Amino acid sequence: MKKVQKHDRISVITNILTDNPNKIYTLTYFCNLFNCAKSTISEDLDMVKEIFNNYELGTIETVSGAAGGVYYNPLMTDAQIKSFTKELSELINTSDRIIPGGYIYMNDLLYSPQISKNIGRALASLFKGTDVDYIITIETKGIPIALMTAMALNKPMVVVRNQTKLTDGTAIHLNYITGSNHRINTMCLSTRAIKKGSKVLFIDDFMKAGGTAKGIIELMQEFEAQLVGIGVLMATKVPETKVVEDFKTLLWLDAVDENNKVVDIYNNQ
Repeated sequence: MKKVQKHDRISVITNILTDNPNKIYTLTYFCNLFNCAKSTISEDLDMVKEIFNNYELGTIETVSGAAGGVYYNPLMTDAQIKSFTKELSELINTSDRIIPGGYIYMNDLLYSPQISKNIGRALASLFKGTDVDYIITIETKGIPIALMTAMALNKPMVVVRNQTKLTDGTAIHLNYITGSNHRINTMCLSTRAIKKGSKVLFIDDFMKAGGTAKGIIELMQEFEAQLVGIGVLMATKVPETKVVEDFKTLLWLDAVDENNKVVDIYNNQ
């Protein structure tokens, strides 16, 4: 194999790491890939780290020890979260998004690959340092941002359904009461989905009173799993007291005025 130039190595290393967030690659992996010494790869990684730090593109982290290596952490800084959520709130704060019933149309944002990717990065950043085994969400609108959160953290995603399918196999069903209108709903999850004793992070697109999140907590108890965090894209200011005590949100919805076509949403930074 011919000698690989430094700029080529750096480009390939950057691409591999950023395409696989939080996945550890050993120095030996890159040595074999480029047919070069570890000292050469170490110098390359130092340069990549410096570039990422200077331009706040996330961080390149190293893990020491026999099973150690290097990985890319795509988490945002507080300033980046503030800037992104400000832009997002401006996109939502438009009169043409109001639909009958006082709801806000957001499908185009939730299903935009780039926007949902950044929402996932921002939500993952809120739980920096939290030990997580699974990202869990409930169908359907929370799925894109939960998937992107899972990608940022390099963790598997689990989707709780409203009803089981034959392909799910044996499942646990739970009736829960919505916190806002006190309606009884059902959620279910395959017994194969989560291992006993796992730590899970619940991600959803919206929270009003927190009834769904409370249902997830109770469902995880059936799996003998621990819910270590609740993160949502948007939460309402009313009711001020939710049925869950601890959650994190990127945006707050203060009011939707159908008559005057006004949406009042602001970021949480």
